[in-house]
Amino acid sequence: GNQKATHSENSQGKKSQHAEEAIFYMNCRAAYLTVFKSSLENIKSKEQLTLVLQQAGRNPSQKTINKYWTSQTTSLNFDDFCAILKKEKPATKKELLEAFGKIDTDKAGYVLLDELCKILTTRGEQMTWEEVTTITKQADFNCSGKLDYNKFCDLYLTTSEQCCKAARDRLEVDPRLRQQQLGNQTENSSEGISLPVSKPSPRSSRKADHKLAKGDSRAPSRPSSAQSSKASTSTTVTVGASSSSRSTKLIIEPDTMKDWQCAQSKGCFYLEEGGEIISHKYRLHLPQRSAVCVTIKPLNIPQPEGKSCRWLSVDTALFILKDNETQENLQLVGFTELQTKEMFGWRGELGPGVYWLLPFTTGCRLRKGKSQITGEAKLVWRDEDGELALTKEFQAALLDIFETIDLDGNGLLSLEEYNFFELRTSGEKCDQEAWAVCKENFEMKRNELTRQGFMDLNLMEANDRDGDPWDLWVTLLSLGYNKALEMTEACPFVIDICAERCKPRIKAISLEAGGSQLSRAVCRFVVHQGEAKGLDGSANITIHTYRSGSRISSVIENKSENKVIIHVNNEQSKNCLNNRGLTVFAVEVAPKSMMVSQHVMPLNEQEEWIYSCVHSLV
Repeated sequence: GNQKATHSENSQGKKSQHAEEAIFYMNCRAAYLTVFKSSLENIKSKEQLTLVLQQAGRNPSQKTINKYWTSQTTSLNFDDFCAILKKEKPATKKELLEAFGKIDTDKAGYVLLDELCKILTTRGEQMTWEEVTTITKQADFNCSGKLDYNKFCDLYLTTSEQCCKAARDRLEVDPRLRQQQLGNQTENSSEGISLPVSKPSPRSSRKADHKLAKGDSRAPSRPSSAQSSKASTSTTVTVGASSSSRSTKLIIEPDTMKDWQCAQSKGCFYLEEGGEIISHKYRLHLPQRSAVCVTIKPLNIPQPEGKSCRWLSVDTALFILKDNETQENLQLVGFTELQTKEMFGWRGELGPGVYWLLPFTTGCRLRKGKSQITGEAKLVWRDEDGELALTKEFQAALLDIFETIDLDGNGLLSLEEYNFFELRTSGEKCDQEAWAVCKENFEMKRNELTRQGFMDLNLMEANDRDGDPWDLWVTLLSLGYNKALEMTEACPFVIDICAERCKPRIKAISLEAGGSQLSRAVCRFVVHQGEAKGLDGSANITIHTYRSGSRISSVIENKSENKVIIHVNNEQSKNCLNNRGLTVFAVEVAPKSMMVSQHVMPLNEQEEWIYSCVHSLV
């Protein structure tokens, strides 16, 4: 009886989760179809992105738009739009009141217009005067220039809900739009990877800002059942305890590589609010043809006794692509599939020239956690003379941060290295003039910031806020720390390049999401190296599955002239976790394209794990 009751509760929980997901995607589709004729139509400009987000009840600033529409973006589609809405959640009244409460220190229920404008244009995510003016025009300021922000919050939320409701109403009354409600959110490759007409190898469609390896996925639009599927195929892989981390041959053979020339660079995966993962990207230069060994592994930063590096269990990998003039459709030349413990590597011969190194993690283990932090670590304190000082715990965290952002490992921060830190934490860069001011105020060597200089810079920031740690926490949270000063949403890593006949040079170029190049590389590698299985009863749909050490990746290839929706069911898997965070989900694949279905890893590598997945055509 207890088992039946538990089973009933679990079933109800799943139904509730699916219902919430269905409502979310209905709202997404309703907003999208308010602006576009079809969910297959792409967003072609920043203006269209702004408009469609507003229809979904969001009010994005220009900085938010620039976050998703970069210099490389030419289009975004419905999948990208859904992913953005998952990240840019609408503000609640509680959050709005808390924000105003930080301004209204007297708790009077009012804020002055001048004070509000000053804060909105100078602190946090700074707004332009035009944006502020647009907001204040809608607000009800009294003759004394005061705003009753409780009423303003109600107005804001009401307006937002009215936008969403109008979009939903339009969807309900238009039969043509209702037919388009069944769609997808793959979050791995928004437009998919287009296939050429004459041969099966993938090529790029238009350049887009694809999102690879995020932490969640769309729930199925239809319930899981064999009766709803036209064709299906199942794949089962059983892996023994601990065998997933063994390699048949060593990545590095010291005796044969002792005279090789090497280069090294550090970097980091950062988990964004909505589950997207960004990282450094690198350019590798080889002056002549040479045998090369490339490795990547999580960076082991020594921790105090009793503390561990949580990120050491995160899987890391590198895709090696040959550069070309157009920067499109780069040739995939290597992937770090060899594994020794936490290190992944690739060995081979590369010709002279420039290569791109794209770091990759599946997102299975680098994902949003559910653990609750009971207390907030203290960052600053005042000594007997009333002078501010950094706590020992905060100093230790800052030293770890310094170790992570010191990409070349020389114990100093160059302007280039510091700017990666600034872009991640504030979205802005430090120019030469500002760097000269830093040189006057903080310790530097050879025009590079020392550890002590970095510590003093953070102390100055605390003094600028008179001990208010708010800005310091903004920095820490953006770097993957929680309120207990634990790095839980980032994974620093180190890349080593060794070449037999020349000196390799590696340089970090950007800090951003993997994009279409990484998405294309993943699909291409899995399709070329994995096991292919056609869906029974459908000759045009193929599921490619590839295992590399402790990772299993699957890609769906659609050779037909029509889009397809594939139902993915992992309910028979054991001791597994995937990058989507769901056991059952649906994937929509565009015509003549392919995209990642999922990445899977063992929950506990010390125990046997079974990957058992059924892909069904809905």
